[in-house]
Amino acid sequence: MKVKKIPMRMCSVTRERFPKQELIRVVKTPEEEVKIDLTGKLNGHGAYIKKDLEVLAQAKKTKALSRALEIEIPDSIYQELEELISK
Repeated sequence: MKVKKIPMRMCSVTRERFPKQELIRVVKTPEEEVKIDLTGKLNGHGAYIKKDLEVLAQAKKTKALSRALEIEIPDSIYQELEELISK
């Protein structure tokens, strides 16, 4: 029986590699909008962030997601991420 490959992605903040399920994808769409992609299939440039409140605080402080996506991240996206992680 063949072993299923686990896709690994890099956290934009910590620069560590994690299985894709442990990360949240944030996408800059072709229309220059920023969205949280829970399906992993949204069209656009994506960046991953670890599901951890400390990492989220670090991302907000260092603007790591803004640099990765080359666009300003609105506070509403950070609030949505905080709600998702807190669950």
